[in-house]
Amino acid sequence: MKLRFALAPAMAAVLAAALPSAAFAAMSDDVRVVNDGWAHIAYEVKGSSTQTKALDQLARQAATVVARYPGKAEPLLWQGIVTSEQANRANIFHKLSLATRARDILTRAYALDPRAANGGVAMSLGVLYYKVPGSPLGWGDTDRAKKLLKQALALDPNGLDANYFYGDYLLAQGDKAGAKSYLQKALKAPHDASRPVWDAGRRREVHALLAKAG
Repeated sequence: MKLRFALAPAMAAVLAAALPSAAFAAMSDDVRVVNDGWAHIAYEVKGSSTQTKALDQLARQAATVVARYPGKAEPLLWQGIVTSEQANRANIFHKLSLATRARDILTRAYALDPRAANGGVAMSLGVLYYKVPGSPLGWGDTDRAKKLLKQALALDPNGLDANYFYGDYLLAQGDKAGAKSYLQKALKAPHDASRPVWDAGRRREVHALLAKAG
């Protein structure tokens, strides 16, 4: 569950209006540290045990940021993303409990602001709902996933992540043609020079999915 979202300029402006400038800048900096830490672990750290330890440390850091900014969706979003990554890399006995924890954290963020991070909260929830198995093994729900992913796309129609994850969802549903169209659109997204690790890593994943889609 490799997730990464950046605050779009329009969303950043809304948040800045809702917070004193110094508090907004501090929150943005703290969230960025978690954001960059996730990208480093996901794309640069080698070795499963090393990744697991690094994610455990980052999860504690994310929880501290959430406590520092109560009632704000963006810190919760990143706590949920880190927990999702822990679920992705956990053994079979811990995957579902960590995914459920991530869902609950992201649900809290969504309740605070369903448009948060330019659709990042909706997208993160959507990814969980199609990655987790459905009943009786889990609580996954492809219909709910589609609704959330399309909501994220409406907020960020040209975004790298928005199109990547919707393409991934369509490929998982067997729609190769539809998946290819969204994945190709993802590659047309502007490069983010401020987050080169994520940008390069996500584009590699897009190319890998395109190869699967044929």
